[in-house]
Amino acid sequence: MEHPLSKLARRFRSISDVGLHTFDLPDREDASVEKTITVRLADVEGERNTATALIKRKYSSRGYGAHHKVPNRSNAVTFTASTNGNLIGTLSLTVDSPLGLACDKTFKAELDAYRAVPGAKLCELTRFAFDTSRPSLHLLASLFHIIFIYGTHHYNCTDLFIEVAARHRRFYQAMLGFKPAAEPRVNDAVGVTSHLMVLKVADIRRMIDEHKRDPKAAGHSLYVYFFSRQEELGIYQRLASPLAEPAAHSRWRHGARPSGAAEDPAVPGWRRRRELRRNRPVLHTSPA
Repeated sequence: MEHPLSKLARRFRSISDVGLHTFDLPDREDASVEKTITVRLADVEGERNTATALIKRKYSSRGYGAHHKVPNRSNAVTFTASTNGNLIGTLSLTVDSPLGLACDKTFKAELDAYRAVPGAKLCELTRFAFDTSRPSLHLLASLFHIIFIYGTHHYNCTDLFIEVAARHRRFYQAMLGFKPAAEPRVNDAVGVTSHLMVLKVADIRRMIDEHKRDPKAAGHSLYVYFFSRQEELGIYQRLASPLAEPAAHSRWRHGARPSGAAEDPAVPGWRRRRELRRNRPVLHTSPA
C-alpha cells in the first residue's frame, strides 16, 4: 500500500513552482528593503539535490562530514526556503513508520518508550540547514509554522522530536519549548554528543495562541514571529486546494494583512522584532 506521505507529495506537486507560501521580510542589512521568501516542497529530484548540496556544505563546515542527504523516502517530506530563485534554507519532517526515524540510530530505546504510549504517533525534524549561521527569526518562525500547519492537518502526530548538538539545545528549549527526552549520547555517525528533545504537538498550538494574545509577555520566543490566524488560514487553504490560483493572502507581507482581512492586534511591530533579533543564537542541528 502506498504510504500517505507519497500520496501527499503527488498531490502537492502541482504547487511546487509557486510554493506553499510566499511572503516578504525586511532585509537583515537594510530594514527598509524587503525580500520575497518562498517556501516549497522539495518533491522533485532537482530540488532535493539543491537542498542536499546546501546540507553537505553547511554540515561539513561544522565537522559533521559531507555524506548527508535530504531524505528521499515515503515517510519524509522536505521543505525549502528561497529568495530570488536562490535556496537559503531547508528542513525535513519525517513521520514514524516501519522505516523508523533518524533519531533511532542513537536514541531507539527512548523513542520506543514513546511509541508504547497508546495513541502516540511520532515525527522528527532533520536535515536543518541555512545559508547563514544566523538566519532571521522571522524566517525561522515562518518555516517552522508552515511545517506545523502542514503536519498537523495531515499526519496527526502527537510528539515531535529533534536531535541537536549541545550548543543548540538552549535555543530549541527557550525559543520553541522543546524539552530533554534522554540523557546526552554520542552520535556515532558524526562523533559528537547529541541531545534528544521532544515537543508535544498539542503544546505548539497552545503556545502559538498564547504568544499571539500577549506578545509582550512572550520573552525571547520564536512563537511571537509566527503567522497570524488569517495568514495561517490562507496557508491551509493553499495546502487544501493546490490547483487553485494563489489567494490574496498567499503573498502577505509577514505580520501584515491583506485588504479586507480582519486586523490581528497581537502581531508585534518590526521595532520589537528587531530588538529580539539582536540576541538570536547561531543555529544548526546535529545531522541526524
